[in-house]
Amino acid sequence: MPEISNNEGQLVTDASPTAPRRPGEPALAALGLAAPALSPDDASPHTFPGGGRWRTEVPSVEGPEALAVVLKEASRLDVPIHRISQGSGVWMLTDAEITEMVEATGERDIELCLFTGPRGIWDIGASARTDSRGGGLRARGHDGVAGCVEDAVRATELGVKCLLVADEGVLWTLHRARVAGILPADTTFKVSALIGPVNPASYAVYENLGADSLNVPSDLTLDHLTEIRRVSAAPMDMYIEAPDDLGGYIRMYEVAELIRRGAPLYLKFGLSKTPGIYPYGHHLRDLTLSTARERVRRGRLALDLLARHGADGDMAPLGTRLPGALNRFDTPS
Repeated sequence: MPEISNNEGQLVTDASPTAPRRPGEPALAALGLAAPALSPDDASPHTFPGGGRWRTEVPSVEGPEALAVVLKEASRLDVPIHRISQGSGVWMLTDAEITEMVEATGERDIELCLFTGPRGIWDIGASARTDSRGGGLRARGHDGVAGCVEDAVRATELGVKCLLVADEGVLWTLHRARVAGILPADTTFKVSALIGPVNPASYAVYENLGADSLNVPSDLTLDHLTEIRRVSAAPMDMYIEAPDDLGGYIRMYEVAELIRRGAPLYLKFGLSKTPGIYPYGHHLRDLTLSTARERVRRGRLALDLLARHGADGDMAPLGTRLPGALNRFDTPS
């Protein structure tokens, strides 16, 4: 068994040579700078249904051409993908484009998630442009909700099974539509990072409103993730590298600990230091395709890091997408 030095400089035997290691751990231990032992009390006890503690997601895949780039690069770099998500919205895609994306992801058993409806700064409301960002990026008025419902119905009729939501009322409405059979029963709803919950109480509320996975902001601490996991087993999404408009945080070296604390967790391979591309159009084609390709490479970097640390086990099987049994508020009859 390998020997390392503890904080007193004494040589000790590592009884678990195959256990995951933390970044820099052997070298720091040899210098008497070993980190405190991890506590099993702060680890998440939850997994995805069918096994596995983490899945992968490539976000900001804005159309069929970007999707083709992502799939080709993922094959070249051997990056497993559970979910592809898009940010511009269902309403920014033609039926033919949606169908092409559904077919391409379906052939590879990858979940496709499209954003619903007009929101926030994409309508005439000015409050989201104020210093206080009042109103946020939510659906404004009846027409805003109606647009999201229209998108949801259209997308699911074309075969989309996952919808992104950035409004609590829209989430509850779509969940009620799912319960009522207006939307397919296996449709899943993903809460956007634009309104991501930052505490366990709000996380539980979103779950009860119908969320099947929730994108939390990437500035949450490890302790915050543990707090959330004490009240909810709903899958969590987190940018390992966040876009600049969501903070630009890069948490690559924390991936193993994010999984340990936050499972079941979607690792989102975002990209900092790049301009926004929403809503996408062909005028942004070159930027969108190049950033799509780089997001996959960022995923390879994260997976390589997990492998070097012996923490790349427990990935959920490819092709899995459902969240398992979750808590819900009673819906009106």
